[in-house]
Amino acid sequence: MVIRCKKCPFKAPAKIYHDSVLNWSEVIINYPSNYFKKKDDDNLGQETTHLCSKCGHMFAWLKTMQLRSADEGQTCFYRCQKCHHTDKEDEMDSDSDDQLLESDRFSDLAIEMSFSNTSRNHPQPRAKYRNYHSIDWLRELSKDKARHQRINRAAGSRSSPAKDKINKIVDAASGWIVVLLIGVASGLCAGVVDVTTKWLADFKRGICTGYFWLNQEQCCWTSYSTENCTEWKRWGEVFGASSQTSLFTADYFMYILFAVTMGAICGLVVKYFSPYATGSGIPEVKTILSGFVIHGYLGICTLLGKMFALPLAVGAGLSLGKEGPLVHVASCCGNAISRLFPKYKYNQAKRREMLSAAAAAGVSVAFGAPIGGVLFSLEEVSYYFPLKTLYRSFLSAMTAAFVLRSINPFGNEHLVMFYSHYDEPWYWFELIGFIVVGILGGLYGAFFNKMNIIYCKFRRSSKLSDWPYLEVVVTCVATAILCFPNYYTQMAQSDLIAMLFKTCNYERWDEDICHYTLNSNDSKHISADDMIIGGLSPEIKRSITGLILAMLLYIALTIVTFGIKVPSGLFIPSMTVGAIFGRLVGLGIQQFVLNFNHWSIFSSYCGEGQVCVNPGLYAMVGAASTLSGVTRMTVSLVVIMYELTGGLFYIVPLMVATMTAKWIGDAFGHEGIYDLHIKLNNYPFLDSKTDYNYSNLACDVMRPRPEDHSERKLQVITAEGQTLAEIEEMIKNAPYHGFPVVLSRSCMRLIGFVVAQDLQLAIDELRMQSQGITSQSMAHFTDTVPIQKPGEPSIARLSHILDIAPVNVSDVTPMALVLEIFRKLGIRHCMVLRHGKLQGIITRKDILYHIARLNSYSGQTD
Repeated sequence: MVIRCKKCPFKAPAKIYHDSVLNWSEVIINYPSNYFKKKDDDNLGQETTHLCSKCGHMFAWLKTMQLRSADEGQTCFYRCQKCHHTDKEDEMDSDSDDQLLESDRFSDLAIEMSFSNTSRNHPQPRAKYRNYHSIDWLRELSKDKARHQRINRAAGSRSSPAKDKINKIVDAASGWIVVLLIGVASGLCAGVVDVTTKWLADFKRGICTGYFWLNQEQCCWTSYSTENCTEWKRWGEVFGASSQTSLFTADYFMYILFAVTMGAICGLVVKYFSPYATGSGIPEVKTILSGFVIHGYLGICTLLGKMFALPLAVGAGLSLGKEGPLVHVASCCGNAISRLFPKYKYNQAKRREMLSAAAAAGVSVAFGAPIGGVLFSLEEVSYYFPLKTLYRSFLSAMTAAFVLRSINPFGNEHLVMFYSHYDEPWYWFELIGFIVVGILGGLYGAFFNKMNIIYCKFRRSSKLSDWPYLEVVVTCVATAILCFPNYYTQMAQSDLIAMLFKTCNYERWDEDICHYTLNSNDSKHISADDMIIGGLSPEIKRSITGLILAMLLYIALTIVTFGIKVPSGLFIPSMTVGAIFGRLVGLGIQQFVLNFNHWSIFSSYCGEGQVCVNPGLYAMVGAASTLSGVTRMTVSLVVIMYELTGGLFYIVPLMVATMTAKWIGDAFGHEGIYDLHIKLNNYPFLDSKTDYNYSNLACDVMRPRPEDHSERKLQVITAEGQTLAEIEEMIKNAPYHGFPVVLSRSCMRLIGFVVAQDLQLAIDELRMQSQGITSQSMAHFTDTVPIQKPGEPSIARLSHILDIAPVNVSDVTPMALVLEIFRKLGIRHCMVLRHGKLQGIITRKDILYHIARLNSYSGQTD
């Protein structure tokens, strides 16, 4: 009589069968009517080399012993670690050792045994990470190294099949293939979003007769000007309005109608189809890249929902931008594409390397700045950024920019809508103006961050949190009503930035913002492309008033809008405010120099008949300073602005204003807007850029603390002596993701750590695979095989899921060092020992709570 294995075709004699598990070195062989007897000599459990009679594999065999009865004596068996076949000692091939020595696969034995030891020290994750939990970076990286060794070993021999060698090549190239596909997908998604957003923004104000799918710029290509375009009709003209009053009323009504309709549809998409499509997404992406798990946030539904809702939100005229959410869109593309490759699907740490490259691609298509995108990923969002990720991020950003350039969504042969180029130089006395703009940007950033967080907290604590969709609709109505009467708020914010960035030349003299009072003699010698300068006309004064009102309105609307349940970016609104006051400051400096050009500091550069001080340059510097004050970015921001303008000569003004804005903003708080929203949402993010300036020890932070009697006692599992029922009760009642395993509760000598989810899964597997495992079975986390008496339940061996080398520190270790261990290694927990005995545990949330408590005591604010 034979019994077939439950998982493989192998047949074993009656009452002798085996159960397959994930770890080959931990195959459980059950003898229902017999039991193992521990032997004192060194032969039992010793690995020797034999040739398997079933599979022919020359491998390490594990010698065990079965005691059938007191009269029959002992019988030794050898268990193959590859096919799990069991042979008696007298059935073994006596020449197997010689065959193994003569085999050319002798080196595979050492590699396999080394891999077994590696897996032993860092057990492979058996269960999926839970939602809102952190990954174990050490375990994930160890798993990837083991996978890499296995692939190299399979393809390393000359006799290896071609399939293994091809698999090695594909595995080595998979990273580059993934980032290439991410760049293509990000470029395509950004092109669709840009084209749709531009059309919806123009559709509120009019329609192209005969070609309704074209936006205003595309509709007026043949006319070379939007002012003389007959194909584009405003809604009042479509409805046949004759007077200016009726024309304004019809346009006003249709503007509000379409804005509210777009906002309402956007809110419905977010509420019912894709709840994770709300907000910018950068705080969450930044937290995910640090190792936090948010299931579904980078899923396909989120990608589709954000791509559909984002153009509607921007087209509705809300004070938000699409550039920040494009980082989220690109990250969703990166997550979906990387999951097609097993190398990244089953390894959370490796997948986050691809997400870093995706974030770079998102900024690349948002601003048309590939190099700036790579630096943004490195400086702002990435937590683990090895050198190879830098190269892959560069390829992803380059590919995304190339695809977007091929689509040409703006129709101007540039990657961005507000591309500008300056031919005029800047002079040293203008550094004062750049510093003033930087100070204003830093003050605005500190003010906006503080007010936005206050309003978001008010939203959560008030009844507004019960009516998020109504808040979206009311915000759309208020924004449309307030923005339409002003010419500068009626247009899209990206169009306003493009207008403020441009240099005033003779072609733009008819615009109010460039309508200088020119001398008749000077105008005769001015070409169409030359910068013009003159006195302030009534048209310019009217534009100054409109820009000031637009700036104040956008400040108030952005504070309220950033945080409602729609996709919302912060780059464009911040740049709009900065571009407005930068343009005004530049205009003031220009007029001052014009009126006092006889001063010695000005006469050498701005004499009679010479033009200098370009207000468009100050608008660009102001946009960079406000963005730096809000986000606290520096290097990547300067590179992005440089790529926007193409002017290497203006790097110094950008650097001066950006650093000044960051210094002023840091004086009121070191966190940028994304870090503040991470705090607001209570995400377990350890910022590597902040310093720990306290002198606490590990024993002051660990749980439980000896002096705090209100905390529950330390929950531990003993290596032997606990039943499965007791362990399952601990897993059910304790709110922990794992338990330390100690030798006994009396000595508390640490021997390892086990994850609660892995432990429950292993217990369930043992029950399904063995009928002798019951709730009263004794759990053992050691390699020793205890004596089992007849009639007792089978022993549950769980050593294969035990991490025997958890990170641990002494109880007198400074917390500054513990914090660096958490940051550099990305661990989830750290054991606190005293002379080898377990005292407590420190988790990432414990550190965050401790830092927040110390900051509140020291009077630091958010």
